[in-house]
Amino acid sequence: MNKKSVIAAVGLICIGIIFGAVLVSGLRTVDVGFAGNRQQVKLETQSGSTKNSLDLRSSSDAFVAIAKKLTPAVVGVNVVTKAKEGSRDFNDFFHFFGPDFKMPQPHPEQGSGSGVIITPTGYILTNNHVVENADKNGIEVRLNDTRRFPGKVVGTDPTTDLAVVKIEASDLPSAALGNSDNLEVGQWVLAIGNPFGYLNSTVTAGIVSYVGRDIGMKRDQYGIEDFIQTDAAINPGNSGGALVNMNGEVVGINTAIATRTGGYEGYGFAIPMNLAKTVAEDLINTGKVRRGYLGVQIQNVDATTAKASGLDKAEGVLVGKVQDGSAAGAAGIKDGDIILSVDGKAVNAANELQSIIARKHPGDVVSLMVYRDGKKSEKKVTLKERDAKEETVASADEGDNESSEESASGRTVKLDQLGFSVRNLTMEVKEKAKVENGAQVAEVKTFSEAYNRGLQRDDVIVEADRKKISSASDLKRVVESHKPGDAIMLRVKDQSGNSRFVAVQIPKEQG
Repeated sequence: MNKKSVIAAVGLICIGIIFGAVLVSGLRTVDVGFAGNRQQVKLETQSGSTKNSLDLRSSSDAFVAIAKKLTPAVVGVNVVTKAKEGSRDFNDFFHFFGPDFKMPQPHPEQGSGSGVIITPTGYILTNNHVVENADKNGIEVRLNDTRRFPGKVVGTDPTTDLAVVKIEASDLPSAALGNSDNLEVGQWVLAIGNPFGYLNSTVTAGIVSYVGRDIGMKRDQYGIEDFIQTDAAINPGNSGGALVNMNGEVVGINTAIATRTGGYEGYGFAIPMNLAKTVAEDLINTGKVRRGYLGVQIQNVDATTAKASGLDKAEGVLVGKVQDGSAAGAAGIKDGDIILSVDGKAVNAANELQSIIARKHPGDVVSLMVYRDGKKSEKKVTLKERDAKEETVASADEGDNESSEESASGRTVKLDQLGFSVRNLTMEVKEKAKVENGAQVAEVKTFSEAYNRGLQRDDVIVEADRKKISSASDLKRVVESHKPGDAIMLRVKDQSGNSRFVAVQIPKEQG
């Protein structure tokens, strides 16, 4: 290549560099997106706020040590249940349709679960659903060292899904029980149990995914759900097994899984040990649970409910109904109060309050911080024992003349801004819902504010902003006294007479 060619090539390269620089600088002036001046943002690399590094070898050694320590204290529980009418096995099916026609007979069924040895003398904590309906002499406990013992049910508590079983043995390896109140999301935990009845002494690892989870499995209105959620693998047969922290302490009793297939799909749930310990002690000492009760129906507080109540933020638990003759009523707690804390511990979910009270006994005194009408006050409550016949009693406020007159007219009022309409009460509705005043929801528009807040057709609104509602026009006046963005607290009763609060917010105009 001659000298002129080299000079030409270098020149072309220089021109290209200059052209590229100009082009790039020109592109910087182009505003792609929204019109107007664009704020210059500079992103810098920052170090994380946590300085801890994961020592894999140390973590592995800890898992091994915990597994060695706890596995001997986790047992298998085989259960033969009582025969049920209508059940039949595969052979019965063939007999039923075969030549030797035979009606199928009820047969016992066999299942399995897990349990945790909590005393060296043979007391074992497990789930109620593992041992319920067990046949006489139908429980067998399988130790980690392969020994087998007949088990006897000491007591059960369906409300928490816990049970205690006893075997006649001594010097057994018992588990250390930890403080579940100290658990935090993100902590490592191990699940130990006997999945599927034959994978004995299985250990899986995961983290605490959530604390205080309510998964909607209550068997009755007094059911208590305050689960620890974990992603440690839990499968059928793990029920009653141990959830263990990194100190080698049992912090939960594995109980349920979220699944569409019947097997593990990523989420398991355990009963907190602090609740389980209280239940176990009662069952061992008295054969039954002596649980204190406030005597209230409660519901969660969200941002709209807080706004309607005058709170600056969503906190506490709303009292929907105070039972007649209850401990709460005796202490001066009223419908619509918001319980902010129990014995100085903040409560921000209904199941959290239930769990704390469930650890108490009748006669125990608890201190509740209560919010009402913009003020906080402390209430000392002496807990009572729940009456098995306790029922919710609807209020019997007297209606006024306007209610009677408009009921006869059957007038309906539309509240378009909230997406529902109401009509005056008929005598039939009053009797069915056990109310003397109110306005009945005639229609709820799908996806409206009322719909999204859970208001339903045929609900009866008896109060709005703590004012008695005697007619449809009463409710309209209350709603129209508010401006867009305001929240209104409605007290509602369904057709069974059950009471609850529904907070609705008047939507702001879209502009």
